[in-house]
Amino acid sequence: MNPVSLYINIPFCSSFCDYCDFYSELIPGKLYDESKIDLFLSSVITDIKNQIEYYNVEEIPTVFIGGGTPSLLGKRISVLFDALKTIKGFSPDEFTVEANPASLTNEFLDACREGGVNRLSLGIQTFYEPSRFAVNRSGTVETLDESLRQALIYFGESLSVDMMTGLPYQTEKIIQEDIAHLLKYKPAHISLYSLIIENDTPLEEKLNLKKIILPDNETADAMWFTGCEALKNAGYEHYEVSNFAFSGKKCLHNIRYWKMESWLGAGPAASGTIINEKDAKGIRYTYPSNLNDYLGSFSGFSVNKRPWLNFCDNLSKKELIKETLLMGYRISEGPDKNKFRKRFNLELDDCIPKTLKRWRNKDTMLFLNNFLSEAFTELENIVE
Repeated sequence: MNPVSLYINIPFCSSFCDYCDFYSELIPGKLYDESKIDLFLSSVITDIKNQIEYYNVEEIPTVFIGGGTPSLLGKRISVLFDALKTIKGFSPDEFTVEANPASLTNEFLDACREGGVNRLSLGIQTFYEPSRFAVNRSGTVETLDESLRQALIYFGESLSVDMMTGLPYQTEKIIQEDIAHLLKYKPAHISLYSLIIENDTPLEEKLNLKKIILPDNETADAMWFTGCEALKNAGYEHYEVSNFAFSGKKCLHNIRYWKMESWLGAGPAASGTIINEKDAKGIRYTYPSNLNDYLGSFSGFSVNKRPWLNFCDNLSKKELIKETLLMGYRISEGPDKNKFRKRFNLELDDCIPKTLKRWRNKDTMLFLNNFLSEAFTELENIVE
């Protein structure tokens, strides 16, 4: 099989940010049953090895461990790293682990470095404490600065940082100050996200009850563009809708997503996609957001050691073309036309000729939803 990337979801958090709708389990300090963490590590290792064997994966070019909060595991994450090293041919070009500044420790960073991790993704979001408090984001400014100093010692050439705009109490001036503050550390890669109000989150409830007020859409957009321009002026390439990097420091794992390459997903709520290049179709599976069910799938009493197969959906050729456009136009160069031709036996320009003509010389990354709406409408009439 062609190279297949690996995503591992660590479903534990010490607190929940009000805007987040990702699945995770709360670890309330030492009160949490630590044996469950050990059981999770054992289960996810079994899951990974079973998937690799089932799909005959011989090369894993990139690994991304996210969550949740992987840094909460501290040095215990070494159990996972040690298991990955036993996989035949395991030598990813890029090995990323996410961390929260509030739980970042030297023990965790030591474990990462010894485990082969060569890229750290640190969730800063904002240095403005009123905004952090308003969305229940843990960590003070002092904590953030210390975590950045720590991270640079270990991953100075490959540190990625997440930032966010559109939060309560933010202004364009605050965004400028946030970016200026971050640029003192010169991380190699920066993701700049706009706040999205997800359904059934504490943030949505606070808004409905008028406990907090967010910037209007026009103001929020202006904030993001202010941050975008500041990053470009500082020498970062705007290579994807929300991502900026110094030369040679793009996120290889995410690029594989955007180019619709195959990846395995392990852990509750994790998703995987396997592309069959011969018939231009694929399968996608997403584990349910339930830790106990996930652990039960790998218990000694279970005969089902391939639980992801219970959640597989088929991706038709047309669906795969749509996803290739959806993901491919997120990056500045757009979909790879040669790969598109080889995979689908079609020319990209022949699939959406009118849309491409209308959008010639326009930046699709900045108006992606409008572009894709037109492209998908045209696609319906061309591809069976």
